[in-house]
Amino acid sequence: MVRRNPKNTANRNTGRGNASAANAGGGSGFVRIIAGKWRGRKLPVKNVEGLRPTTDRVKETVFNWLAADLYEARCLDVFAGSGGLGLEALSRQAEQVTLLELDKGAATQISQNLNTLKADNATVHNTDALSYLSNKGQPFDVVFIDPPFRKDLLSDVISKLEQNGWLSHNALIYIEAEKELGQPVVPTHWDMIKEKHAGQVSFRLYQREEK
Repeated sequence: MVRRNPKNTANRNTGRGNASAANAGGGSGFVRIIAGKWRGRKLPVKNVEGLRPTTDRVKETVFNWLAADLYEARCLDVFAGSGGLGLEALSRQAEQVTLLELDKGAATQISQNLNTLKADNATVHNTDALSYLSNKGQPFDVVFIDPPFRKDLLSDVISKLEQNGWLSHNALIYIEAEKELGQPVVPTHWDMIKEKHAGQVSFRLYQREEK
C-alpha cells in the first residue's frame, strides 16, 4: 500500500496499492509482483500527487494469509491505486479481479499493465468506489479495502459491501487503515482471523460467516 498525504484532498477515493517506488517530483514508480505466474515482474505506476511508496512487506504478509484461498477466487479491490493487490491476486490464480480507481491516470495505467500481462480476466473501473458499491452487486470471495487516510470512508464501504450483495457467504475481507483508528466497526458476523501492525498502519483479515 502506498500512503496518501493527508493534505491532499483532490480525490477522496484514490487508492494507494503497493507502489514500490515513486518520484515525488514527477514520472512514475513501479509495482513488483511477488509470486505466482508473473513473479518478479515490475510494472509502471502512474505518479499521482500525494502517493508515498512503502516496501512489499505488508503485501507479502497479506498474500501469505490468503495463499490457500485465492485459487479461482473472485476478487474486488475497492481502492486500487497502482493495482498492486489485484495484479498479485491474478498472478496467484484468482479467477477474476475487479479494480475500482477514481484517478483517471492511475486507472489507465492499471489497464495498460493488464494489457502488458495479457490478463483478460480483470476489469478496471475509473469510478468513485462509494457510488459503485451503492449498486446491487454480485458476490466476491476476496475483497481488499485500503482507503485513503483520514477521509472517513471505511465505515461506508463496509456497509455498502454488506448491504448490497457484494460479499459471498464466507468472503474474506482485507482492511488496511491508520493504526490510530483502532479496530474498525464491522458486522457481528465478520470474524477477525489475522491482525498485524507496521509503522502507522494496521492491517487485518476478516472472514464473513453466513447469517
